[in-house]
Amino acid sequence: MGERKVTVAAEVGLHARPAATFVKRAMQAPMDISVGKVHGGSPVNGKSILAILALDVRQGETIVISADGEGSEEILDELATIAGTP
Repeated sequence: MGERKVTVAAEVGLHARPAATFVKRAMQAPMDISVGKVHGGSPVNGKSILAILALDVRQGETIVISADGEGSEEILDELATIAGTP
């Protein structure tokens, strides 16, 4: 299973437009994707806009994005770029 730790860069955190862009790309991936805060909480479905918004990720917080399967490394790189700075 691959993963990326990312510090969220957007002023609004992983909300609104950044979350929608993240989920739109994640939905195109054939594998399951999960997202969770590094400090607390359980990972959620990275393909669910409601789950991502419920994480309440704010600017400067670090998240872990995980995926497993063929092509997961490329997807993880793209999602890390969308979310912030790896």
